[in-house]
Amino acid sequence: MAKLTKDEFISALKEMNLLEIKELVDAMKEEFGVDPSAVAVAAAPAGGEAASEGPSSVSVILTEAGAAKVAVIKVIREITGLGLKESKDIADAAGSVVKENISVDEANDIKAKLEEAGATVEIK
Repeated sequence: MAKLTKDEFISALKEMNLLEIKELVDAMKEEFGVDPSAVAVAAAPAGGEAASEGPSSVSVILTEAGAAKVAVIKVIREITGLGLKESKDIADAAGSVVKENISVDEANDIKAKLEEAGATVEIK
């Protein structure tokens, strides 16, 4: 099997949807016993002053879809641009990342939309 260059790997990631990237991260955790997202987060605060101001990018995590799951799925589709199946998979899985590496303001807007639809949401 040919070894991928960094640029080829990044190009391949750009072509993946959020669910495929999540599955890749889970597979890396299982294969290597390391959480790649933890490595990226650990490396980020090296900026000094920026770390003391709070996070500049956060992730929106759906903890529970609630009783009105169909409305939540519609909001997830609107926010992520994913298809119906992928959006349903996010709504079905507890602790699913809806959107990551976004600004705090955008995360608060997404959280408000999801909570209005009946979901329980965390911002990390």
